[in-house]
Amino acid sequence: MIDAAIGLLQRHGLAAMTFSDVLAESGAARGAIYHHFPDGKQQLALEAARRHGEDVRGHLHALPAQTPREVVEAFLGNVRPVVEASAGGGGCAIAAVTVDGGAAIADQGGLCAVAAEAFNGWEGELAGKLTHAGMDPSRAADLATLMITTLEGAHILCRAAGSVAPFDRAAAALLSALPGPGLRS
Repeated sequence: MIDAAIGLLQRHGLAAMTFSDVLAESGAARGAIYHHFPDGKQQLALEAARRHGEDVRGHLHALPAQTPREVVEAFLGNVRPVVEASAGGGGCAIAAVTVDGGAAIADQGGLCAVAAEAFNGWEGELAGKLTHAGMDPSRAADLATLMITTLEGAHILCRAAGSVAPFDRAAAALLSALPGPGLRS
């Protein structure tokens, strides 16, 4: 049910995600959803966002970290399919719980806090990789934030454009901001 909710958040957002859709996609019995998520849709969205945040962080943890450029290139390569899905109408499940359905809904049940925790965890994972690859910790933290901002902005721009072209331009700009080979980061 949580996996189904993640997919629905990515494709339709929080406001359009319904228990009926989750049941249809997961094959779970109606009683199961109320048993596991007695506090309703907000609880399911919270658990889906938390799981998705942890899953993404695990992918980031697995990135190679020999050089800062390698970290950024691996990141961009790994997120490109996700951004391609955005160009076709998808999106980020974490972002969906922060912007969809209005501030009152998003803040209810701690969804914004879970999203902030996920984004901070992703940035921390990337900053750690960049620092391990020899980058100054402060600069690594800044670059990690830029990488996540690039990803999240690309979801929106690529969805609007129906193309990955905005991501490709942002990725090229991100890579050009890195020091050249042999230069101290």
